[in-house]
Amino acid sequence: MATPIAQAVTPHSPAPPQPPPAGGSAAEAPVLIFVYFHKAIRAELEGLHAAAVRLATERAGDVAALEARCRFLFSVYRHHCDAEDAVILPALDIRVKNVAGTYCLEHKRENDLFAHLFALLRLDVQNDDGIQRELASCTGAIQTFITQHMSKEEEQVFPLLIKKFSHDEQADLVWQFLCSVPINMMTEFLPWLSASVTPDERQDMLDCLCKIVPQEKLLQEIVFTWIGQKALRTASQDFCDSNSKHSFCCEYTSDRTDEHASLEHSKIGKRKCTESNNSQLPMHPIDEILCWHNAIRGELSDIVKETRRIQQSGDFSDISAFNTRLQFIADVCIFHSIAEDQVIFPAVDGELSFVQEHAEEERRFNKFRCLIEQIQIAGANSTAADFYSELCSQADQIMQKIERHFNDEETKVLPKARTSFSLEKQRELLYRSICVMPLKLLERVIPWFVAKMNDTEAASFLQNMRLAAPSSGTALVTLLSGWACKGRLDDTSNSRKIMCLTSETESFQLDGDESRKRQSLCPCSVANNGSENGSRPVKQVSHAESNADINSDHGSPSTKEISSCSNRPCYIPRLRVKSNNIGVNSFASAESFRSLSCNYSAPSLHSSLFSWETDAAFSGPDNISRPIDSIFKFHKAIRKDLEFLDVESGKLIDGNESCLREFIGRFRLLWGLYRAHSNAEDETVFPALESKEALHNVSHSYTLDHKQEEELFKDISTVLSELSQLHGDLNYPLDEDDESGKNHTCSDNEIDWARKRNELLTKLQAMCKSIRVTLSNHVHREELELWPLFDKHFSIEEQDKIIGRIIGTTGAEVLQSMLPWVTSALSLEEQNKMLDAWRQVTKNTMFDEWLNEWWTGPSGSSGPPDMASSPPEESHLQENIEQSEQTFKPGWKDIFRMNQNELEAEIRKVSRDSSLDPRRKAYLIQNLMTSRWIAAQQKSPEQSAEGHDRNTGIPGCIPSYRDPEKQIFGCEHYKRNCKLVAACCNKLFTCRFCHDKVSDHTMERKATVEMMCMLCLTVQPVGPNCQTPSCKGLSMAKYYCSICKFFDDERTVYHCPFCNLCRVGNGLGTDFFHCMKCNCCLGMKMIEHKCRENLMEMNCPICCDSIWTSSAAVRGLPCGHFMHSACFQAYTCTNYTCPICCKSLGDMTVYFGMLDGLLAAEVLPEEYRDRCQDILCNDCQRKGRSRFHWLYHNCGFCGSYNTRVIKTDTPECSTSN
Repeated sequence: MATPIAQAVTPHSPAPPQPPPAGGSAAEAPVLIFVYFHKAIRAELEGLHAAAVRLATERAGDVAALEARCRFLFSVYRHHCDAEDAVILPALDIRVKNVAGTYCLEHKRENDLFAHLFALLRLDVQNDDGIQRELASCTGAIQTFITQHMSKEEEQVFPLLIKKFSHDEQADLVWQFLCSVPINMMTEFLPWLSASVTPDERQDMLDCLCKIVPQEKLLQEIVFTWIGQKALRTASQDFCDSNSKHSFCCEYTSDRTDEHASLEHSKIGKRKCTESNNSQLPMHPIDEILCWHNAIRGELSDIVKETRRIQQSGDFSDISAFNTRLQFIADVCIFHSIAEDQVIFPAVDGELSFVQEHAEEERRFNKFRCLIEQIQIAGANSTAADFYSELCSQADQIMQKIERHFNDEETKVLPKARTSFSLEKQRELLYRSICVMPLKLLERVIPWFVAKMNDTEAASFLQNMRLAAPSSGTALVTLLSGWACKGRLDDTSNSRKIMCLTSETESFQLDGDESRKRQSLCPCSVANNGSENGSRPVKQVSHAESNADINSDHGSPSTKEISSCSNRPCYIPRLRVKSNNIGVNSFASAESFRSLSCNYSAPSLHSSLFSWETDAAFSGPDNISRPIDSIFKFHKAIRKDLEFLDVESGKLIDGNESCLREFIGRFRLLWGLYRAHSNAEDETVFPALESKEALHNVSHSYTLDHKQEEELFKDISTVLSELSQLHGDLNYPLDEDDESGKNHTCSDNEIDWARKRNELLTKLQAMCKSIRVTLSNHVHREELELWPLFDKHFSIEEQDKIIGRIIGTTGAEVLQSMLPWVTSALSLEEQNKMLDAWRQVTKNTMFDEWLNEWWTGPSGSSGPPDMASSPPEESHLQENIEQSEQTFKPGWKDIFRMNQNELEAEIRKVSRDSSLDPRRKAYLIQNLMTSRWIAAQQKSPEQSAEGHDRNTGIPGCIPSYRDPEKQIFGCEHYKRNCKLVAACCNKLFTCRFCHDKVSDHTMERKATVEMMCMLCLTVQPVGPNCQTPSCKGLSMAKYYCSICKFFDDERTVYHCPFCNLCRVGNGLGTDFFHCMKCNCCLGMKMIEHKCRENLMEMNCPICCDSIWTSSAAVRGLPCGHFMHSACFQAYTCTNYTCPICCKSLGDMTVYFGMLDGLLAAEVLPEEYRDRCQDILCNDCQRKGRSRFHWLYHNCGFCGSYNTRVIKTDTPECSTSN
């Protein structure tokens, strides 16, 4: 409904633009002005880091200048971030969910970096080489972190702003951004920004500002004066020239000469005005602080009275208005405290500080606000008496605390200020304290403050402000004076007609010229003289702003009612900042404006946009461990290794080459494991999050993080390679000819080598610090933002599936490196929880068996105590101790002599024994199943140490050939250079298939402990290479598995830790993954499939051979069953249904269409035409009716002919089929 009004007051209304191409101008898309902000910050960061590096490597530079540069950069960037948090990110969160949160979290982490930097600068930087290198690394970390953050904003946030916001809405956002930055910062920031860009970019920025700043003459002058006079003239002329055809253009250029002449003449007469009116002003301008105190006291007193009323009446209906009022006075108190801490107190007494008192007041306001928010959330249920009493208690505590604080200031600070400073200095301090606030807050504070004063105090306030302002601040003082007039207009307690303060209430004796100069301070004169026919130029406004006054909370009158300074109330220029038009309803957090010397633990008063807290319980509100927690346990190990890299990189300067090699090894381990972790998140975790409708866009920022972090790892790897090469060059022997001349050359080379090494190590230290800061922040944000989402949006079963998908694509080699690495950073309890979670996810697989074969860490908290504490080879001792067990007492020698059938019979006997405890029964069965391996381990040392003399005593001690003509070792099954000693029969066979072919039992290959090299015919412990010196480390095969004792010299093989078998393929995560429910390795193309539990633990339905251990290719059927690929090809020549479940093996649409045509052309005998049959469809599993036929019966639901007859009906069939 606001749209027609907006169109009526604007000359043109551009449509929402499409996202501009890269390099679009800020004039076309106002939000792109932030790209210039980023460019200036990047340039400053680069220069700052370069200066720190020069100080560390060349001992050149001024530490004081470096510190000043750091503090300026921190101030600029922090205010930039706070304005983003207050304006840009909340607005984006209204239009696009789940994007703004992570950027707000990044902003909060940046204070820690600068705090560390400033702590270093307070040390003896000039004389300590270690501190200089640490300083360089710290500036490098800040540069990397902030640069990456800004790059992500440009890649994700800015395109979304351009896409989701129209041109006018973008202009509104940028204007709100500028109005949210304190005035004293804007006066430094805009000139610095203007000097940091190219002339073309500067002109584009000025053109953009012309469209962003409301077309109020006073506001335009304020902003462009901050940039510079040249910018003011250029911007104003360009703007008016480009829009001269529109009636709303203010004749800004034509009025500039007279206006500035008047303003300049006013400044020349300032001294005369001061001398003639000192008698009319208070003796000490610094006493104006008392007015602030009284105004705050009065407002807090009203709040206390309101809480009493609420307590007595129990009426919370107006709690929102009460909260808004509390929020406003909290902002006033906070910024008043900041002004005192940064301006007043340092000037009065450097040792006097009320920082702790101010921080305590801020914490109390925040606690009060949180209580009101709890009441708002509770709504009608918030009727308990403790709410009322707590509300009054909090209000009383704030009032008492601030009253004591104000009394201390008035007795300790103001007397010193009165005696220590001249009147001019006191006015200067007061003016600077006002400039600590942003325009957005001042528009509300100035009217409120002036309304609390009497006429004399108000006149004194305005006069002191005018006299203290510099020449460039005249327009700003004029604007503030107009807002002060508004405050007097809104003061309904004054019965007389209130006129302009600058023209009526100040009873100064001035001549006509001076009166005109004084009157120029009033915005009435600017409004009446600066626009045609007294009309007021306006800015394009948003839909919501066009029908609602921005100052409605203060009851400001309409501009149509305000026209003249002499006979009517003051014309009031407005910022035209309206929060409600885009959903922004919070002011910038004031916490980061404070000095870094004090840490504030209270959350920001304006941080209600995001719901998570920094100390959230990651294991859920009930402290129950979730499956997804095991993924985030990796973060602890990552942090540990990052700390190692950061600390040890600083020690390499004093280390040798072995230290460097150790460092490189640790770095490459971290890089490889972190890459596996980030890939798992990108390929599994993040898609799972994005699949939830409420979580769209939540992971995009973290995907960008992974790309940036990979580049950091590559950069560090490059520096480490250069260092290794540098050390290698030093080890080259020097030519000893012409020794007299070589000494000097060698010395120069060593000096040059030392210089290069120092530069590389300084660079490496900075990079390690950067990657530690970046990765630590990344995982911290994941824990704050993403971790709680799993508990809220995913069930335990869904979390199990995610974990299974992740570890199901992780190879055995990676897991063998990863598990010790992770568990080394965890406590014993955390290790047990993680392993228990993995065992739960992999309960259908052989993962536990694989883990027990090599893992020496904790076994987890699950399972019987005796199994958890004893290795498999010692379990027979416990069985011998168990005297009460009478059902099974064979010795290990008896078990060794048993064939497979006898062993299985004994296992069945134990299984049928109902007198055994279930845990005891499981224990015995497990040990019986692994008895052959256990028995092989118990062979006497003498038997296993016979050495080379045994060679002739073992059957089969001759080489075998895969290709006798070419003398290639192996057998018909595998190509390999060794034979295995079968533990079951102590004979040599090339592979287990060769053994099973001639034996009445199967070979347990994992029990193999010895092999024979077929080149030297020496029996030796099984391993990848021959240990005989004559063979010189001959490789037994290209692939060797120490678990399966498997050798293969032809194919690409991998060991699946969940099948606990070696399989043909490139590996898990490459071309295969392991499905935890099906318990089988499947191709990556089948990642979305129909699961059947333990599906491959069966025989092929065609040839009846085991699919689980088969080396032949296996084909998955659409129904979820499997058969050998060769069997599938032969079977489908005559059948199209699964031999197990009878479902169709593929898309049979063409075949069924042919049958439709065949039946349509076929004419049945008359006696069968009206008969029908009840059928069951094998494809859709539904029952139906079909017309009679001897062979083909069509399903009326899915059209399939894969059906079977279950009943033949009587004649008179009524079906339409």
